[in-house]
Amino acid sequence: MIDVKGKWCLVTGGCRGVGRLIAIEMAKLGANLILQGRDKSHAEKVIAELAPYGVQVKAVGCNLENEAEIEAALAEIDSFGVQVDLVFNNAGLMSHYFSDYTTNTMDDFRQAMAVNFFAPIKIAYHFLPGMIKRGFGRMQLTTSGIANEPELAAYACAKAALTKFVKDFACKLNGTDVMMNVMDPGWLRTDLGGPNAPNAPETVVPGALVSVLLDDKKSGRWFSAQDYVGKSVADAVEAGRNVFA
Repeated sequence: MIDVKGKWCLVTGGCRGVGRLIAIEMAKLGANLILQGRDKSHAEKVIAELAPYGVQVKAVGCNLENEAEIEAALAEIDSFGVQVDLVFNNAGLMSHYFSDYTTNTMDDFRQAMAVNFFAPIKIAYHFLPGMIKRGFGRMQLTTSGIANEPELAAYACAKAALTKFVKDFACKLNGTDVMMNVMDPGWLRTDLGGPNAPNAPETVVPGALVSVLLDDKKSGRWFSAQDYVGKSVADAVEAGRNVFA
């Protein structure tokens, strides 16, 4: 398990839901945080929550549907003059539910792809070169196990594309200390998952941290956060060594 104390960690969607929970757990481990939200002011409450852990916290705001805003946020992060070693590409958007699953609109596909695929891979391409040059980095992209629901085809297809993106990088990253994997949080009672989901948001930890804390130099894997419910962080990371694909 890597030591993240003093390392800078970017969490997209870090102002609420799963992102907030990840930020809190990483702060407990001593990581400094950069929180991305739709509006920078949304981070204020989380920043106050992180204060007791004595870590540094910064925030950026951008609409992940807007490429220019993403570029501005990334430029702002660069201006901080810090080395981002850990990235949780967590933010996502649920598409509309089409009861008549043959009527899914192209606008819905475009929005789902913009937030759930184009935004995270743009962020990945921004930070991966530096990680590769330095010989160290962790990148986790949040996927979904959603299947057999054409009513939510836009969301499902965007997440499938994201998983493919990560898996195809494994041939380049395996054996190096730059690791990129995907994490499925499970169906959670969040703003994205809705009130009928079977799992409480808190069940996402420690599983949501495993792929970033591992030190086994393996990429392209799928980690299911619900597999680690009830474990300590250290035990979850040790169990994660058994995930091969």
